[in-house]
Amino acid sequence: MPANRCPNPSCEYFNRALPNNAKVCPWCSTPVGPVNNVVAPTPQPPSQPPSNQQPPVEYQRPATDQPNYQPPQQAPVDYSTVYQPRVSYQPTPPVYTPPSQRAPALKLIHSTGREFHLVGEGGYIGRRSQSPGIAPPEIDLTGIPSEGIVSRRHARVDWDWSQNSYMIVDMSTNGIYLNNNPLTPGMQYRLLNGDSLRFGQDNLVNFTVYTV
Repeated sequence: MPANRCPNPSCEYFNRALPNNAKVCPWCSTPVGPVNNVVAPTPQPPSQPPSNQQPPVEYQRPATDQPNYQPPQQAPVDYSTVYQPRVSYQPTPPVYTPPSQRAPALKLIHSTGREFHLVGEGGYIGRRSQSPGIAPPEIDLTGIPSEGIVSRRHARVDWDWSQNSYMIVDMSTNGIYLNNNPLTPGMQYRLLNGDSLRFGQDNLVNFTVYTV
């Protein structure tokens, strides 16, 4: 009776006699049976592709073959719609533009007949200071009788285009009377041609107003 042998050519017990009662190979556990003159198969070399064929080349994506993906563009912000804090409205007062013509000249005639002229369209009426470095007033009443009644800055006169007249403001200590009416210090009053102007209460310094 032939001996049992391992039919697995890769097994260490291949084609070796095993006990007759063995059912499987003790090495590789392959079922065994009687084998006569089992010859290990001759290994075959791996098949080679024909010489006239090139082996397949794996595809490689070129560096420029990139997905043409562009991120979405964000719309520009319209800053005109951004909330701005409310600012309280402050109306701008209208600016009065005087005409191109010159203001009339202002002249004060003292009761003695002496004339005093205003140079320009505004200035002070008063007396020259004895202190050096202090500019004299535009209408300098130094030298008139009872000049001590007149302050250094007795009054201010300015041409007002909206009133179309010269305006006088009392800045004195002894007061001003316009047509025998006392002026309130700091208030503006119109000077009209022919008005009488008095400095002080004693009726010692009197002028007549002329605009030419």
